[in-house]
Amino acid sequence: MEADERIQQLRLRCLERKPYTLPWDGDPRLMARSLRASAGVSSWTVRRGILTRDLLAWTPLEIDDLELLAGRLAHDRPEWAAERREARAYLQEHFPYLYTPGQAGHCQLDFSRLYALGLDGLRAEVLTLERAALGKRAEVYHAFGDALEGLSLWIENAAQTADRAAAQAAGPRQGELDAIAAACRRVAHLPPATFFEALQLTWLAILGCQMADRAFLINPGHLDRTLAPYYQTDLAAGRITPERALLLIECLYILLNENIPDGLAISVMVGGRDAQGRDLTNSLSYLCLEALRRTRLVYPTVGVCWHAETPPELTALGVELITRGLPNPAFFGDETIQRGLRLYGVPPEESWNYVNSTCVEITPVGASNVWVASPYFSTCQILLDEIAAQVESGCPAQTFADFLSGYRARLAAQIGAAVEAENHSRRIRQQWGGKPLQSVFTRDCLARGQDIDDGGARYNWVECSFVGLANLADSLYVIRSEVYEQKRLTLAELHAILQANFDGHEVERQRFLNGYPKYGNDCAAVDELVGEIVTFVRQECARYAMHPDDSPFVPGAFCWVMHERLGSACGATPDGRRAGFPFADGCGAAQGREKAGPTAAVLSVTSWDAAPLIGGAAFNMKFPASLFKTPQTARRLQDLIVTFLERGGFETQVNVVDAAVLKAAQQNPEAYRDLVVRIGGYTDYFTRLTPEMQAEVIMRTEYGAL
Repeated sequence: MEADERIQQLRLRCLERKPYTLPWDGDPRLMARSLRASAGVSSWTVRRGILTRDLLAWTPLEIDDLELLAGRLAHDRPEWAAERREARAYLQEHFPYLYTPGQAGHCQLDFSRLYALGLDGLRAEVLTLERAALGKRAEVYHAFGDALEGLSLWIENAAQTADRAAAQAAGPRQGELDAIAAACRRVAHLPPATFFEALQLTWLAILGCQMADRAFLINPGHLDRTLAPYYQTDLAAGRITPERALLLIECLYILLNENIPDGLAISVMVGGRDAQGRDLTNSLSYLCLEALRRTRLVYPTVGVCWHAETPPELTALGVELITRGLPNPAFFGDETIQRGLRLYGVPPEESWNYVNSTCVEITPVGASNVWVASPYFSTCQILLDEIAAQVESGCPAQTFADFLSGYRARLAAQIGAAVEAENHSRRIRQQWGGKPLQSVFTRDCLARGQDIDDGGARYNWVECSFVGLANLADSLYVIRSEVYEQKRLTLAELHAILQANFDGHEVERQRFLNGYPKYGNDCAAVDELVGEIVTFVRQECARYAMHPDDSPFVPGAFCWVMHERLGSACGATPDGRRAGFPFADGCGAAQGREKAGPTAAVLSVTSWDAAPLIGGAAFNMKFPASLFKTPQTARRLQDLIVTFLERGGFETQVNVVDAAVLKAAQQNPEAYRDLVVRIGGYTDYFTRLTPEMQAEVIMRTEYGAL
């Protein structure tokens, strides 16, 4: 079968069977069975290792007649529903700490020792460490060993799944299945020897960690770095062609979509630099981008780590895919991000080795227990609370500086309360958590003899996110002008207008919305307010330390879908936004407010330092597809993106889709079920968005020229 036809059939099958797969975070039936069987084991650490092993050993897999990689969770079965309900009730009653609070996963694992030693060699190393350890550390290593045994059984299960399918197949398909089974049997014990084996092992280890350890959204990450040695060796030996490697990467991308629920995020990253500043772009970098062309599904995003020496051809390929209506590529400012990582204690020799953990949040590769989006702050709700408090006190601030001081104090209190809540969650996780398989693949858990939930990782910081910065800056500008400079309204009168959601005050709303300059139009007076807010939250977050090792509390400004959720719960704001309307979708302007074109928007977004926002800072742009009829417009878009990155931009992503197509998709969702759009740092299917989010995407400024 031709590669094009195979991929098209696989992607259609993925879309059709997506809702019917087993739970990606572990089957409660199997959890309950394992925990009942280990009831006589006194150590929870040891029981957690047994649970990981059992889930890996018992979870069924499937493979169809076209897949070239093993590792698709089996279909759910209706007859399991009653058993699953009983199991969930049992777990909630007896093991509520299985569902501990806080983030998990959101990282790229360190498979270097797995690639070098193989599973048998790695298990032998862990056994040696266990024999030399005492007490809790010995229990931890025992759990690590059980988890690795489970991974071997999981991969053997994949081999057996392929064997069963091969027994029913004939001709070329039988040979394909035999090759899959042979690869799985090898990497279940020994190091991978080929690109195919390394890719197969990587995927099964990632899915195994996600499912058995409930370590969500572990990413393939820098495939062009981790798999490059195998690819180059195979090319030189004539064992693989670029076309075959591309097909295998496409099969991996489809498996990501098969196994991970819609509405989340999963990432691949390419390019970047090594510790000596040398460009790391290679032929796999291009293949990882090119694999998006035929798969055309929501996962993964492919981020280009852009720096001054990035080959223009790599940038051009990403831009070309975007202009073809594929929003999955994104561009990350490598210099800006490395500088930000160094601000939070990552040494220069490690700051090059990072990944966007899912959307645009940054975590160090292979060494991270970083919690992302923990929590999201509604900056505008805090503003409304401050306005109300000052008005109700009867003594509102007499100067804008005093008003702003009050707002900062209120925001600071929210930050302090959030740190306390996150640290409480971390203490619960330390006592009742446990992710033995993820821990083995996270530096420095093995060296320390500590589970990742107990602080074993090298980096344990927490990343929060401040949503609605553009609305906040626009609102503060209006308050300063209306109340304190022009004195057209008192703070109490402004409060009353907002409380009424502008009903009966459309004149004032239009003045707030259109009578004052807005962020995103290269207006220094407004842009500076964003910079001041970012500086303040960075300084305020720096006052706190996170459990268990005094890691930093790190700010960000990305929002996933939270700009819609938090906006729906927030009243009218002084920027002219009505109650319930979504906030701005990242660090760019609010919807429809960039009146001076994309270059002015880029100048605004890069007028302040984004490096401290390692928690993520996404800048969305939107263009009509009809604009890109000639190569010249694609080159102008590339120039715009490069300008953004050269000026210190953190991350940018682009939707190229006509508004008419989006509106047609609203009316006939079945015909557009695979229409993918960029939201707040991630990609999603437009037709599965809420009506409010669909409206928000349509209302974003559409630049009609470049």
